[in-house]
Order: sequence, then structure tokens, then C-alpha cells
Amino acid sequence: MSGAQLYEVIGVAYPATRRTEPRIAAQVWAALGDARTVLNVGAGTGSYEPPDRQVTAVEPSAVMRAQRPAGTAPCVAASAENLPFADQSFDAAMAISTVHHWRDPIAGVHEMRRVAKRVVVFTHDDSDAGWLQRFWLTRDYLPEVANLVKERPSVHALADAFGARMEPVLIPWDCADGFFEAHWRRPQAYLEDHVRRAVSVWTTVGPEAEQRAVDNLRDDLTSGRWAERNRELIDLDAAELGLRLLVA
Repeated sequence: MSGAQLYEVIGVAYPATRRTEPRIAAQVWAALGDARTVLNVGAGTGSYEPPDRQVTAVEPSAVMRAQRPAGTAPCVAASAENLPFADQSFDAAMAISTVHHWRDPIAGVHEMRRVAKRVVVFTHDDSDAGWLQRFWLTRDYLPEVANLVKERPSVHALADAFGARMEPVLIPWDCADGFFEAHWRRPQAYLEDHVRRAVSVWTTVGPEAEQRAVDNLRDDLTSGRWAERNRELIDLDAAELGLRLLVA
């Protein structure tokens, strides 16, 4: 499924747990610099759109567009690979947790560079050999995630495509945005169906892998095995799990 097709399926569940995390937003908005006009590509329901700038949103999924709250930025139905704007129409373009759904991420960031003077992309670094081991959920319960990234360009290829530098993005332990890694210190959250339904990974790996992961995690939480394996996390305020901000 392409990103738009996937969100036609899971998009209804998205607003329940997916929202702006203020500490990550501060890093994103700082990366936008002094941009006054901002294009948000793959905008979804509008999380992370800066409130003090003139924002235009692009979102291919009708389900997601329909759930944008009243008063949010005007939203255009279009894809990242074919942005319907003239060259250098915006001071900046941003893309938050979306490039992994694009048919052609390299073409998408080239388009962002074409229409904007500055480009900011929030994504995940899965390029090093040990990335699957960084997060206990993929390491111990859901190794199928490795299959989801095989055909994607690496984060370094993506950054090179528009001359970006990379910044690490730490995930606070009480992260308000329920993306895949957000509950790294709150493992019980992954037992909740509404939490999983708002994260594309769970739908993409398929129901058998999902059910096995949930059952095994529940058993390990009950027995104390999860706490024993992950005792070093208990006192951490924020975790480095490979999230990156690409800025050019």
C-alpha cells in the first residue's frame, strides 16, 4: 500500500494518539529558521504546523484531510513527488514522519527543495547495521520491521539528495505524540489496540506478527522479564532511538 492508501485504512484512528509533542516541535520550528511561509508536505491532521507562520499543507489522503481541525492551514490534495507550486514559492518546506510512505522519497525531497528555500525533514535512521537492536520492541518482539525498510533509500542518501545536515531527535519518556517509538519507557501502551492502530507499522507487518508481538510482550510484562531486560531505561528522561531531523 502507498502512504495515501494506507491512511485511508488507518487514518480514522490517527487523531486518538497522534499529536504535537512540544519538545520535538521546538526543535523542528527552530530548524525552520526565520521562514514566514511554510509548506507542510504529508501534513496529515496538522501536527507540528507552526502556529506563528503562514502554513500551506499538502496531504494525499482524503481521510486525513477530513480530520484536520477547523482553523488549521489550508490543505491541498497532492503528493510529495508532484507539488503543485512554482519554484521557490515558500521560505521553507517541512515533512514530519511521512517520507517512509512516499512512493519515491528522493523525488519528494527534490520537489521540496524546488519549491522552498529551506527544507526540514523528520525521519528515522535505519542505515547502520545495528539499528534494529536500538529499540527493544523491534529487537525482542517485532523483527519484521526490518523488512519494511529494505527498499527505502537510507537516511544518508536522503540527506545527500538535498544537501542536508542531520540532527538527532531525542524522544522524551512521556512523549505526547504516539508514534512507533514513543512509548519506549511505557511498554504497557503497546498492549492497547487504539495505540497500535494509529501507527502504520502495526498494520504493515500484518496481523499474525502483531498478535505474536503483543502476546509475548504481555507475558514478559507479567513475568517481569521486560523489566529485567530493560532496567537501564527506567531512569532515562529521553532516549536516542534513531530519530533524525534533516535540515538544509
